[in-house]
Amino acid sequence: SGVVKLVSKIIMITLIVEITGALILAIRWSFEMPWIKALYYGFFHSISAFNNAGFGLEPDNLSKWVGDPTVNLAITSLFIIGGIGFTVILDVWQKKSLRKLSLHSKVVLLVTLILNVVGTVIILISEFHNPATIGNLSWNDKFWASYFQGVVPRTAGFNTIDIGHMTLSSQVFTMALMFIGASSGSTGGGIKVTTFAIIIFAFWTVLTNRSDVNIFKRRISWSLVNKSLSIGVSAIIFIFTIFFLLTYTEDMPMNKLLFETISAFGTVGLSTGITGDLSPYGKLLITLMMFIGRLGPLTMAFALMSKRQEARLRYAEEKILIG
Repeated sequence: SGVVKLVSKIIMITLIVEITGALILAIRWSFEMPWIKALYYGFFHSISAFNNAGFGLEPDNLSKWVGDPTVNLAITSLFIIGGIGFTVILDVWQKKSLRKLSLHSKVVLLVTLILNVVGTVIILISEFHNPATIGNLSWNDKFWASYFQGVVPRTAGFNTIDIGHMTLSSQVFTMALMFIGASSGSTGGGIKVTTFAIIIFAFWTVLTNRSDVNIFKRRISWSLVNKSLSIGVSAIIFIFTIFFLLTYTEDMPMNKLLFETISAFGTVGLSTGITGDLSPYGKLLITLMMFIGRLGPLTMAFALMSKRQEARLRYAEEKILIG
């Protein structure tokens, strides 16, 4: 119902956000490159950011603008807007009041804000004295680098510092953010922030010995909690399976293989630099992981179960016919 109207709104939002971002970036880059090139760079990076692709046109992605406020704010705003989802964008656009927003929108906005703030602080603390990343930067550049790298893992694959030289603690935390991912109905991957929020609130409900899961004074049905837990568990199973197979096909450090696997699952695109050195089997496994992550772990699980049930039904029918 109203699908044409919905699609037209999505197209309009996409065009407005991407064109605005492209013009801001083009104006900024026009000071250091020809206008035509700056305009092309602006549109390419704007589309890449809003759709959470993470592709850049420079060999070091966006590292040369590590301390540039305009580039940092423009790129992060684009992939954050793309990552919260069209449902939330339309809800905010139409209601224009935090109180009137749906429960879904409130949860997405709150959890996104918390994760972005926590991510920035953790990266800043973990990398503060690391000379290979932000250790030698000024205070201003350290902040922008930490902010950018703290918000980017859940949705987009851009980077302004060398991921491969980040501390182990930063890489582990980045894996957690990539696993959580963006919002449902967005351009990002992961298990989704709403799923993560429901699992956390359900865990808190069990700890406090309460009978109902409540978020913003709204009761969440246990069927929705079970579905969220199923998504989380199925995601862990798929990630562990691919990671386990990679330990057979690749002779590389475990943390880098796990980072690559979770990044592929979240369709983030961040890498510690080992992607090009993977064997053909390893690249095939990572490709499969990206495919599973894009479709969703529960979708894949249901598909596998459906095939098994279909096979059992066919076997039963053949048995009856033969009998």
